[in-house]
Amino acid sequence: QLQFVESGGGLVQPGGSLRLSCAASTFTWDYYAIGWIRQAPGKEREGVICISSTGVPTNYLDSVEGRFTISRDNAKNTVYLQMNSLKPEDTAVYYCAVDSRRGFCSASLSFDYWGQGTQVTVSS
Repeated sequence: QLQFVESGGGLVQPGGSLRLSCAASTFTWDYYAIGWIRQAPGKEREGVICISSTGVPTNYLDSVEGRFTISRDNAKNTVYLQMNSLKPEDTAVYYCAVDSRRGFCSASLSFDYWGQGTQVTVSS
């Protein structure tokens, strides 16, 4: 059973920064692609960004280009999402997701394991 936990969410003012973490506890995910997906109230889930097993990032949203950065530390079994210049429209629950079937980031968001999510609220 793949288990992992997100952390780092919270309330931040517009223009502020947050760093989300996703840590695996029951497996090593060196060979898997890891992504962040978000869901805002009343909206469908949308892919934000993904990182391949070799550390290559893929942005799914043009709106986060240049503001969000994904990285991974396989020694710590942890993936990070650094979010800068946050906007109110970034408010959502952010989920970490794993694609255990491939090491590259699929355009179809074919993640098969999901975390519980962490709330990010951007408001003054």
